[in-house]
Amino acid sequence: MPELARFYGVVIRMYRELGEPHHKPHLHAQYQNHAAVFTFNPIDMIEGSFPNAQRRLVEAWAELHKTELEKAWDSLMQGRKPDHIAPLI
Repeated sequence: MPELARFYGVVIRMYRELGEPHHKPHLHAQYQNHAAVFTFNPIDMIEGSFPNAQRRLVEAWAELHKTELEKAWDSLMQGRKPDHIAPLI
């Protein structure tokens, strides 16, 4: 699963599941033993659990990088590796 960004202990990844269509563009976030799936248009946690502080970081990062996330999603759907996206600093 390609890693898009890493910041404050949060790892953001995006991948394409072969043979199963995705209905909403989304990303996968991990922090310690927590994992969640977020859509980015609109930004919303749709699966999993995440500590509130890290959830707000992911949501802020996704808002700042919405265009890059959409581009990364399009790349994946066309079978290409997405570009890395700048972390929160």
